[in-house]
Amino acid sequence: MSQPFPFSAIVGQEAMKHAMVLTAVDPSIGGVLVFGDRGTGKSTAVRALAALLPPIRCVAGCPVNSPRKADCPDWAAVEDTRIVSRPTPVVDLPLGVSDDRVTGALDIERALTKGEKAFQPGLLAKANRGYLYIDEVNLLEDHIVDLLLDVAQSGENLVEREGLSIRHPARFVLVGSGNPEEGELRPQLLDRFGLSVEVTSPHDIDTRVEVMRRRDAFDRDPRGFLKLWKPQDAQLRKDILAARKALPKVSTSENTLTDCAALCIALGSDGLRGELTLLKAARAAAAFDGAKSVEREHLRRVAAMALGHRLRRDPMDESGSAARVERIVADTLGPVRVAAE
Repeated sequence: MSQPFPFSAIVGQEAMKHAMVLTAVDPSIGGVLVFGDRGTGKSTAVRALAALLPPIRCVAGCPVNSPRKADCPDWAAVEDTRIVSRPTPVVDLPLGVSDDRVTGALDIERALTKGEKAFQPGLLAKANRGYLYIDEVNLLEDHIVDLLLDVAQSGENLVEREGLSIRHPARFVLVGSGNPEEGELRPQLLDRFGLSVEVTSPHDIDTRVEVMRRRDAFDRDPRGFLKLWKPQDAQLRKDILAARKALPKVSTSENTLTDCAALCIALGSDGLRGELTLLKAARAAAAFDGAKSVEREHLRRVAAMALGHRLRRDPMDESGSAARVERIVADTLGPVRVAAE
């Protein structure tokens, strides 16, 4: 299996990379939606993230990556109970996939050869405690969208068919990418993504040249290129682990909670998921920065990605969602204070 392009070597697209790092620090943020032009590094970043993420500790023979023997589902009949270290799972959910492939179904081979009724786990089982990646997520069939919404809500996959009644944990970070020109995403699924970023092709010559230079170097000598960028990826992995450890200790003031609520009211976002996601993202950003508390600067930095996809459409405002959020953030939180030299 070929190695993916190094995460640290991706040129530009800072908002996309930052959003993915934040979900690695705090998976409960709820995933990342990346919308933009073709060829802007969306899928490259997801594959690179998989190689960057710290490993997980799990039971060797458990099909749902349980951290302890006691957590393994009974139907799995796990025999190898050793605790091993494995790469964080990143599972692709292809377009046109069947319900059975996603949720799991009766193990036909075992039923025919042994006459036993057994469960064959699906993609949701493999993705537990990891990432589920959907390319062209806006083209996903409605019945799969409904299925994902149910699982995302409960954190559990329930399969009841062919005489089987199976349930298992299915907690994963959902990462989707797509081109908005090819269709819109259903609002119910759109709201399930914690963060959303828009990526565009770079408009300056120097950036485009650097993209070509790095990609060409990787294609010509993958091993040498990976070796060159290994220290940067290793440092980023170390920073993510440090942020995870620091996350529970990051304090949140009443003023910060008030700021979160004020921003969402000013933006007119529906429900309370916006506030909660904004708070979690800002806290993860603070932990990654090594800060002891969430400050307004952290809110400013993550507001567009946490709230941009939750805005009501304004036919009188032709600016993009990110620009609208930034404008309202400036009006609500005030201008950025520049430290005196």
